[in-house]
Amino acid sequence: MNKAALAHAHPQSPDWNDVQALNVTQAPTLTGKNTVTLALGNNTCFLQVFEHGVRFYSDNQRDYDYGLLVKEVTPQTLHLNHKEQGGCTVNSDDFAIHIEYAPFSFQVRDKLTQRLVCQSPNDGHFVRKHRIPPLSKVENGWLMCFELNSNEAMYGLGEKWGPLNKRGQLIRSYNYDALGVNAEISYKNTPFCWSPEGWGVFVHTPAAVTHAVGYPAWSQRAYYCWVEDPVLDLFLLLKPKPSAHTTENSLNTAAEMLYAYTDLTGRAPMPPSWSGGVILSKAYYQDPQELLSVAKEVRARNMPCDTITIDGRAWQDTETRFAFEWDASRWPDPKSVLDELKAMGFKVCLWEYPLISVKHKWFKLFADNGWLLKDKRTGQAYEYHWDQQAFDRVLTALPVSGIVDFTHPDAYKFWRDAHKPLFEIGVDMIKADFGEQLEDDNMIASNSESGLALHNVYAHLYNRCVYEAASKYSACGPFLFSRSSWTGGQRYNSQWGGDPQADWEGMMGNIRGGLSWGLSGAPFYATDIGGFYKDTRDDALYVRWAQAAVFSAHFRLHGIGQREPWSYSPQANNATMKALNLRYRLQHYLQAAMQQATQTGLPVQRPMVLACPDEKQAWAFENQFMCGNDLLVAPCFSPDGHVEYYLPNGEWLRFNPEQPAGKALKGGHVYSETLALDEMAVFIRVGVSIGLNQAVTNTEHITKDHSGLFVADSYWPAQNE
Repeated sequence: MNKAALAHAHPQSPDWNDVQALNVTQAPTLTGKNTVTLALGNNTCFLQVFEHGVRFYSDNQRDYDYGLLVKEVTPQTLHLNHKEQGGCTVNSDDFAIHIEYAPFSFQVRDKLTQRLVCQSPNDGHFVRKHRIPPLSKVENGWLMCFELNSNEAMYGLGEKWGPLNKRGQLIRSYNYDALGVNAEISYKNTPFCWSPEGWGVFVHTPAAVTHAVGYPAWSQRAYYCWVEDPVLDLFLLLKPKPSAHTTENSLNTAAEMLYAYTDLTGRAPMPPSWSGGVILSKAYYQDPQELLSVAKEVRARNMPCDTITIDGRAWQDTETRFAFEWDASRWPDPKSVLDELKAMGFKVCLWEYPLISVKHKWFKLFADNGWLLKDKRTGQAYEYHWDQQAFDRVLTALPVSGIVDFTHPDAYKFWRDAHKPLFEIGVDMIKADFGEQLEDDNMIASNSESGLALHNVYAHLYNRCVYEAASKYSACGPFLFSRSSWTGGQRYNSQWGGDPQADWEGMMGNIRGGLSWGLSGAPFYATDIGGFYKDTRDDALYVRWAQAAVFSAHFRLHGIGQREPWSYSPQANNATMKALNLRYRLQHYLQAAMQQATQTGLPVQRPMVLACPDEKQAWAFENQFMCGNDLLVAPCFSPDGHVEYYLPNGEWLRFNPEQPAGKALKGGHVYSETLALDEMAVFIRVGVSIGLNQAVTNTEHITKDHSGLFVADSYWPAQNE
C-alpha cells in the first residue's frame, strides 16, 4: 500500500479556516412548477421534492452515468413563498422547507404534524452564526451538514466492523482491501446514512465521501458530509407519514429508510433456493483428488451441503492468473471432476478476480486492445504491484498484473462472455473476489476517468459484469458472491465479509459487518465461518460461529486450513452437524425472509433498531439480531458458553424444534446464561408459528408442499429470571 493510497483511505480533516459558507445571492426561482433554482455564490443548485424526500443537486453534470440509480425520480409540484425577510419557504403536499439566505441553511417540517424532520446544524460560534458552514464548496468537492439531536443515533454507511450506531465515528465511504475486520476500512461501502428520527442522507456519487457523524473533533452535535466530487447530487430521505411499505409496524422509520434507498438504487433479486444451503470451502483444496475426497466424505457422513468452492489457487496457476483457464498440471480434465461432483449432488462455485498476470498471453492481448487500465505517464497498460506483505506469510505471493477496464465496452463483453465455457461444463456460481485495487491517480480508463475517480464504482462495474454472465449462462439461476461493493451492489445479489481473524473478536466483527451492511440496503450476506486467517483449531469458536451463521442469508464454511466439521473434535463435529441440520429445517423460513427482502429491502438479519423501532433500550444490544420476522438470535461470543441478551417486550420461548418449548420469558429484560456447546440462545414470541421442513442433506430434497410446524404455544407462565 503506497502513501498516496493510504491518504485517500484516511484523509485529513478540512482546514476550517479555509471553508467558506455559501450564501443565496439572488431570490430563488421556480422552474416548471417542480424545481427551485438557487444561486449559491458562483454555483447554481436545484431543489426538488419527490416521493421519498428532497433532492438537492448542482448544475454541473458527470460525464459518465455508472447506473447506480435504477429509476428517475418524479418531482412533485412546489409552491415558492418569498414573503419572508432573508429567506423563503418551499411547499409541497407533505413538506414545508424553509430556506435562509445568509448563509444558506434549511429546515424541513412535516406539514401534517408540523414536526421538524431535518435541518441544517445550529452548531454556533462565538463570533459567527455557524461554527462550521451548513453548505460550502471546497477545493475537491462539497461539504453539507445536518443537525443531530443530543441522543440521536445514525446507521448505515456500508460494511463496518465497529458499533452499528455510527454516532461519534468518522467513517470513510471508500472501498478498501481491508485484510481483516479490525479497523474502520472495509470492502463494501455506500454513502447512505440514516436516523431513526425519520430522515436519511444518500449521496449519489462514485467518489469518496467522508462522514463525521457527531464526530467530536468536528462537531459532536452535527453530521458533516464531505463529498469529494465536483458534482453534488444529494437525496435527503424523509418520512412524512406512515407508509404502506412497512411489513409489520407502520411507524418503522428504519424500514422506511431502507425501502426508500433501495427504491432508488435497486433491490436484491431472489437467490436460487440451493444457495441457502451450506457452501463448503477452504483456502484451498490443492488438487482434484483432495477435493473429491472431501466431497465423498461429506456424503458419507450425511453432512448437509449443497455447494463446494474451488478457490483461486485451487484451480488457477497463481503465476499466470486470471484467464478463465484451469491449471493443466493439476486439472487435465476439469469437466470429469465437475461431473463427479454433480453426480454427488453438489453445486460448484469458482473463484475469480479482475486482474491478469503480466506472465499470461492475455496481458498483451488486453493491452493491445486497450482493455486494461493505462498508466497516465506512459500510455501503456498499468502494471499493478501487490503489497507482498499481505501474502508472503499467509498465501503465495501474487504476480504483477494488469487491471481489466470495465469501462471499455469490448473488454466488458469479452470478460462477461469468457464465463460461458465455465458454466457449460458445470460451474454454478462465481465468487468474485477483490475489486479494490484502483488506488492511484496514475491510472486512467478508456472513458478518461482516473483510477481514483473509478475507485469505488469499479466494484459495481465488475460485479455487474459477472452477474450478467451468470444470468446469461448459468443453467440454475444467477447467484454471485462478491467481496467488494458500492452503492447498488445489492442488485448482484449476495456478498461475503472478507478475511476475518480466527478469534472471538474476528467473529464478532464479521457478524457486525454483515448487520451494518444490512442496515445499508444489502440484505444477503455470509461470513467466513471459523475465521479466514490463522487456523487456530478452536472448537468453541468454530461451533459458535456456525451456530450464529445458521440464521444468516447464506452459510459458508471457509478459511485457511480445514473447515469441515469432522476436522475438529468429535464434540465440535456433533454440535456443528446439529446446527447444519437446523439450518436445513429452516429453509422454508429463510426463503420467505429472502423473498421479503427482494420486495422491501429488509435484510434477513435485522439488528434491534430495525426489529424494535419503538423500543430504544433494545438498540444497544448490537450483537444480537432478528432473523426474519420471528426469530431472535443471540450469538455466543465466549469460549465458556456465557451469553447475555435482551428480550424485547412480550413473551418469548426458547426456539428448539427438538425439545418442548418450556417456560416463557418476559420481555423487556436482560438475561444471561451459560450454554452447552450444542445449545443456542434463539427465541420466538409466544403465539407465533413458523414452518419447518424435513431434515435433508441437500436442498433439492426439500419438498415444497409438506412442511412441519413449530408452534410457540406450549409453555409455563412467563417469568423474569
